[in-house]
Amino acid sequence: MAEKSFDVVIVGGAGVGSSVAYHLAADPDFTGTIAVIERDPSYRRASSALSVSAIRQQYSTPANIALSGWSFDFLKRSGELLAVRDERANVGLLENGYLFLASEAGLPILQSNHEIQKMAGAEVALLSRDELAARFPWMNLEDIAAGSLGLGREGWFDGYSLFQAFRRKAISLGVDYTVGEVGGIECDNNRVVAVTLEDGQRIECGMLVNAAGPFAGDLAALAGIDLPVRPRKRFVHVIDCRTPLPGCPMVIDSSGAYFRPEGSRYLAGISPAADDPDEDCYNLEMDWTLYEERVWPALAHRVPAFEEIKAIDAWAGLYDYNTADQNAILGPHPEIGNFLFANGFSGHGIQQTPAVGRVTADWIIHGEARAVDVSVFGYDRFAKGKLVKEVNVI
Repeated sequence: MAEKSFDVVIVGGAGVGSSVAYHLAADPDFTGTIAVIERDPSYRRASSALSVSAIRQQYSTPANIALSGWSFDFLKRSGELLAVRDERANVGLLENGYLFLASEAGLPILQSNHEIQKMAGAEVALLSRDELAARFPWMNLEDIAAGSLGLGREGWFDGYSLFQAFRRKAISLGVDYTVGEVGGIECDNNRVVAVTLEDGQRIECGMLVNAAGPFAGDLAALAGIDLPVRPRKRFVHVIDCRTPLPGCPMVIDSSGAYFRPEGSRYLAGISPAADDPDEDCYNLEMDWTLYEERVWPALAHRVPAFEEIKAIDAWAGLYDYNTADQNAILGPHPEIGNFLFANGFSGHGIQQTPAVGRVTADWIIHGEARAVDVSVFGYDRFAKGKLVKEVNVI
């Protein structure tokens, strides 16, 4: 078996990995070779394909606001940027906004986040209960104190179409896609020199990018690196409601449940509560317990029309969950400098895929992130005890 060699090897070929590949290959300042290694060429289990695929400005961390803002602007231009020959990309972007609802107890956090978002340039409005009632008359607001509504650069899109568009464009620009699972990483003098695949292939590399999603922690361990990223299962439910909800945004309820329109139906879900079991999980088997005990009751309480909803379908997907602070881990390892992280998004990876690809390409080409300042998300924050806790995790 002939040995291969590339200037950059990216492990993981879904959203983040293919975005990195595209941004490298499309940059005239980069003239090297690129390989993407993907374990599942069908992408049926890829988190990018199983995501709810919404994008927001409403974070508690300025760097997240900047990443999503840059990504939204890219999505608006993605048709031309990711076109291959005469075929434009279509990621189905809808600018419909997020609505975060808060009870009296949650109001201080909502107000604090609102101030951070406004200072970062986000288009958001803090609405009183009366203002919410006037705008969303189909909603029960008896236990709601206020809501934060995104007025721009928020909405949802087709995550599967996005990463496939990145992939097609990267291939058209000469990126090599290899099917395989990395079983070993060779290091010498604090540098990655090669990866070996389970089928015996050995691929030399100048730089290695970890874009392995929920498997990122396992990949890092092959290089002796402790990366606090683990696979956590989340469920998405497709529901049908006969009663129209005019102007419905992506609603994040005070209970933690969420819902948004998807054509004539709705997508809904919830993350486990802090005291619920949330252990590592690699399987995608469905469990309806959360829906029956928490999702449906929360939806029916918030929207009276949802009392008669019908569950149509459901699926499970995996978060690449950062167990330390639920935020991205970006940039090079402080000791193994040619090992780069693009991991740990904890549920907001698909929406930040364009910007993460750009800043990772910046590091490879220029030695620094230029498009967005993401220095707070460096790996070295763990050793320094400078965690960046994201309050708005969905």
